[in-house]
Parts: sequence; structure tokens; C-alpha cells
Amino acid sequence: MSRTYFLTLLLVMIIIIMSILSPYFLTVQNLLEITQFGAVIALLAIGQSLVIASGNGGIDLSVGSMVSLSGVLMGLAFNAGISIWIASIIAILVGVLLGAFNGFATSVIGLPPFIATLGTMYMYGSLALVLTKGTPISGFPESFGFLGQGTILGIPTQVLLIVIPVFLIISFIVYRTVFGRQIYLVGTNDTAAKFANIKVKRTRFLLFTLSGLLSGIGSVIMSSWLMTARADVGSGLELQAITIAVLGGMHIFGGKGQLGGVMLAVLVVTMLSPGLQIANINAIWQLAILGIILIGAVALNQYSSNRLSLKAIK
Repeated sequence: MSRTYFLTLLLVMIIIIMSILSPYFLTVQNLLEITQFGAVIALLAIGQSLVIASGNGGIDLSVGSMVSLSGVLMGLAFNAGISIWIASIIAILVGVLLGAFNGFATSVIGLPPFIATLGTMYMYGSLALVLTKGTPISGFPESFGFLGQGTILGIPTQVLLIVIPVFLIISFIVYRTVFGRQIYLVGTNDTAAKFANIKVKRTRFLLFTLSGLLSGIGSVIMSSWLMTARADVGSGLELQAITIAVLGGMHIFGGKGQLGGVMLAVLVVTMLSPGLQIANINAIWQLAILGIILIGAVALNQYSSNRLSLKAIK
């Protein structure tokens, strides 16, 4: 069974089960809220997927903290008298810088991505708390809410104007450009990539920077959706982004996976989490289910790889 069919079947099963558990699951309001929340997760998962695809144990544990810190700095800039839209650009640039720092630590200094981004996860998250002292920043103009709360032709604004264009642009880069082919070659065998005259360190540096860029954009959407900037808003998003990337078919050791599968996985996870909340499933079990999905996704990827290897031997 292909990953696309598997995820489609899983999505249908989740919709059916959640509809049975709660009559409110398939309401227009709930589906709208699910889609709005899924927009931020989709951006983070796309960035996470490409970092993972680049191999070398690539992973970015700091995406949630980057969302928090970028949003906090946007709020502080707005409180300092800067236009909310200029402050939004600042948040995106902050995300780029934070991602570039991750790229520098892993690609240039050579720190293991897990350790480097675990450290920056704590560092960025702590800085966001220090800057706000744990107090949310609010008072954004009503016009700003259109980005995270508005709709165009019934479709959430952030999905139509940001997530879909970002997905199409990045898909074009990944599957229609030389740089995109380099990502998978680097993830498959970085030694061979070096012999092919591919700048391995630069490629991975750019992907961590891209992850920061998408986190910065996500922080703007999240702040617009909540109409507040909070230091803890990104807590737990890194786990969901990793789960979605792996569930979508990105091989944890790099070099394999399709972004189309990742977008289907976004729907699966974003349908599951709110559905469990509506069904009054304890938060502890919600995390357990997410963990089970992550382990199952890794096992499925490993099983698929082993099958391909056996076919190649035969």
C-alpha cells in the first residue's frame, strides 16, 4: 500500500471515529478552527521535512521555540510603536536569523542536529519567557486578525494566501530545480554529493534557515489567530512537526520522502488532536496517541525501506 493510500484511509477512519465520539466534530466551526490551526503546523512540517530529508540525523527541535520567540519580538516591536505589518516582517526576519544560527551550529561548527537544536529550543524558549516575564502581549489592531481569523470564499485566509503558495513554491524548488535534487542526494549519501561537487554544508545550512523562515511566518499567523503573542505558544509544536514529517513518509535517516504525503499527514494530525479534545479524551492520552503514531510511522518507513532493499537484492 502506498503512503498516499495509507494516509487517505487513516484520515477517513479518523473522521468516522471522531464523528461517532462527538456530534460537534464535523461542524463548520470546528472544521474551520482545525484548518486554521493546521496552517501553522503545515509550515513547520514542511521545513522539518526538508531538514530531515537532508540526512546526517537532521532534525529541528527548536521550531516551536522559534515560533514563540519570533512572535514575542513582533509583539514587543508593535508595543514600541512600530506598525503591526512591519513588526510582522521583523518576526519573519527573526525566524530566518534563528534558523541560520541552527544551520551554523550544525553545518559549520559540526554539532549533531539533535543536540544543537535541543539547546536552541531551550535557549529560544527561555529568552521568550524572559522578554515577556510570562505575560502575553496583546492589543493588536483588528485588521491584523484577518490574516489568522478571516476567510476568503469560505477558505481560511492563512491557508489560501500563505500555506498553499508556500507549498507550491517549495514543491517547485524541491522537484523542479537542481537545488531540490541536491537535497535528496545530500540526504542519501553526502560523500557522493561532495564528489558531485555539491556544497553539502551550504545545502544543510540553507534548509535550517528555511525552517526558521517558515517558523517566523508561522509566528505571525499564530499571533494573528490568537490576537496575542505568548512565550509558550510554540510549546509542543516541534513534536507535531516531526510526527507529521515522518508520518508523511520522510525517512528519518534522510534522502527519501514526498511533500505531498507530508500535507496529507498534516490533515491526519490536525484532525486527530482537536477531535480528541472535543471527545473529552484526557490530555495525557492525546500525547500518548501522538507518540504511538510517531513510533508507528518510523516503523512503517523502516519496513518500506527493508522491502525495497530486499527487492533490489533479488
